Amino acid sequence: MVAKKIEKYEDLKTMNFKVEKIKTLDDFPPIKGINFEKKVSVGKLIDSMATTGFQAANLAKAVHIIKAMQREKAKIFLGFTSNMITSGVREIINYMCKHKMVHSITTTAGGVEEDIVKCFKPFVVGEFDADGRGLLQSGIARTGNIFIPNDRYLYFERFMEKFFVKMNAKQKKEGKVMAITEFTNLLGKEIDNKDSYLYWAHKNGIPVYCPPIIDGAIGDMLYFFKQKHPEFQLDLVDDVRKIVDYSLSVEKTGAIILGAGVPKHHILNSNILRGGLDYTVYVNTAQEYDGCDSGARIDEAITWGKVNPKGMDVKVFCDATIAFPLIMSAVLEK
Repeated sequence: MVAKKIEKYEDLKTMNFKVEKIKTLDDFPPIKGINFEKKVSVGKLIDSMATTGFQAANLAKAVHIIKAMQREKAKIFLGFTSNMITSGVREIINYMCKHKMVHSITTTAGGVEEDIVKCFKPFVVGEFDADGRGLLQSGIARTGNIFIPNDRYLYFERFMEKFFVKMNAKQKKEGKVMAITEFTNLLGKEIDNKDSYLYWAHKNGIPVYCPPIIDGAIGDMLYFFKQKHPEFQLDLVDDVRKIVDYSLSVEKTGAIILGAGVPKHHILNSNILRGGLDYTVYVNTAQEYDGCDSGARIDEAITWGKVNPKGMDVKVFCDATIAFPLIMSAVLEK
């Protein structure tokens, strides 16, 4: 292999370490950590992570790729699982929607409904090892170390009952079934709360896709609503057309995917017909050993045409509640 100066992260992508014999390491960046003898900003911390190694280096690479997405004016597809909204990552997503930093969102049912629930009352920090039986008797549900009192969903249920009535009347008046993106857009309008990312997505015209919309409390409520209103429907197919047409209409696309599951695959799949994503950042802890798509690495997505083999990409193996605040702090630092 001909030695060359490695000045950019993408230089590493051009080197096939499996087949090329490395003759010298002189031009590779030396491993070096943060120097606390000097004043440390978030930007300098992330810069030091680039040469720290392990997942610190991947985290720094994620910052570099997101900045490249912005610099090259790529349309950014943000995907996240519901636990991101359960946690304080919701506030980061809210900021990104408010300031038009993303152009499309894909999430799960919990990622929609918990954004609304939190507009009424907050969740609280608890403990991972809290006794499940005791919490049940106290009327408290647990997501990891976050406690969610059941009364939060009573407020949500009252709100949604009125919302469903309005949506059903709208469908009857217009004579057409609404797409889920229209459903989530109107939810953002109806909640009218600046703490809600759905509110800012509505204000700024950012579509919120949710293929598994019925897989949660919304599905439970729809079950009861349809007992009295069997005519009420939601159109999932129209959203597939919308997201694929959008990916085909733009010059460059990038994805920031927190967690995995449906949001991860839906974004990847929507970019197949255009030759794959140009920029890809995964942040999750899933492994590939059982063949699940959640744990599939970017190399696997390349084989399906979901990620452009000539693009910039990285997977950060880390809890997104740790990694994403650091990533976005560095991205936003002037």
